[in-house]
Amino acid sequence: MKILLIGGGGREHALAWKLAQSPKVEKMYCAPGNPGITAVAECVDIEITDNEALGKFALEHKIDLTVVGPELPLTNGLVDHFTALNLKAFGPSQKAAQLEGSKAFAKDIMHKYHIPTAASAAFTDADCAIAYIKQQGAPIVVKADGLAAGKGVVVAMTLEEAIDAVTLMMKDKAFGSAGNLVVVEEYLEGEEASLLAFTDGITVVPMVAAQDYKRIFDNDQGPNTGGMGTYAPAPVVTPEIREQVRREVLQPVIDGMRQEGIIYKGCLYAGLMITAQGPKVIEFNARFGDPETQVVLPLLHTDLVDIVEACANGNLADINIEWDNKAAVCVVLAAGGYPGIYHKGDAITGLDNAEAQGAMVFHAGTATKNGQIVTQGGRVLGVTAVADSLRNAVDKVYQAVPVIAFDGMQYRKDIAHRAFNRNDK
Repeated sequence: MKILLIGGGGREHALAWKLAQSPKVEKMYCAPGNPGITAVAECVDIEITDNEALGKFALEHKIDLTVVGPELPLTNGLVDHFTALNLKAFGPSQKAAQLEGSKAFAKDIMHKYHIPTAASAAFTDADCAIAYIKQQGAPIVVKADGLAAGKGVVVAMTLEEAIDAVTLMMKDKAFGSAGNLVVVEEYLEGEEASLLAFTDGITVVPMVAAQDYKRIFDNDQGPNTGGMGTYAPAPVVTPEIREQVRREVLQPVIDGMRQEGIIYKGCLYAGLMITAQGPKVIEFNARFGDPETQVVLPLLHTDLVDIVEACANGNLADINIEWDNKAAVCVVLAAGGYPGIYHKGDAITGLDNAEAQGAMVFHAGTATKNGQIVTQGGRVLGVTAVADSLRNAVDKVYQAVPVIAFDGMQYRKDIAHRAFNRNDK
């Protein structure tokens, strides 16, 4: 079969790598792709928001299945466009993708269907938001309602930080229209985890739980990023908690959406805080997480093409999804200056050597210049290692990382430390 993959980051490289393992795949295209993806797919230069051009390409090339990676094409209605053209696509519709596209919409769904989450209030007026924050006190969380590339959330430990966040989002328009409405939430104490799930709109199958590291520096210091590394499985999500999240979070939100007349198909990502009162939802994403995908998919034993087809066709209950009893760790290599202003076009060396050491290198922000792989984004590469234990996976990945080099390269040296602090192993 012929597959079209939408996107060009580390998540999409991991998806392309996993999809290409299926014997069903005879040809894969990726729009726009990246230099790493060219090893398994033909990259085509089409904008991910150009529904018309993507649909035309899929029809002309007789694409059997399209897999959508990033959130923007989903909230832009790409799956709806493909459905109208009688093309099969993996991913939620535009209405379903509101779970990520609007934090206020997601909160409304959670409150209506009794899904555990932080208490919150939404505001379109900055002064009203600030007055509410002063009334509630700190610590408190301020979120831009719309998409902000993973950077529209401020966990404010002081009132001053919270007020500055509202000013940044609503008055300074740092995230454009995404900050026209802000959601102010109670601060939750606990340990964070990410639990992704496959769904066909009725059946929900959780994946292996992961834990993401958002801050740029070790010990969770510095500003938030799109993710500096991750590992799976995350021990904070015990088998009992995983089942509780499926029962109290994932299944109710899919059932609730269906009651609203919205069939949610694709990948549902629950960002969780495991509190003393149990798991609570911090946010939903309408797609595979990045970099979580880079540790979850390497542990997947079942053919990914079979799964995404079943989600699109509505027969996920017929698929037995199996996972390898191993651990995976991903360390993101970022450009100097990220998440602020960073340099592009620096030559990258050592990629082949890192892979020779048994690591997988997923390209997130790279380009080709005069035959040389160079930096192009803030998060440049994701280096992933899989081993029979988390400790061995950590050792393996941190042996491979220093083999790679580019000017200004920065990375965290403490990915997975929470698991060891918890288990002392």
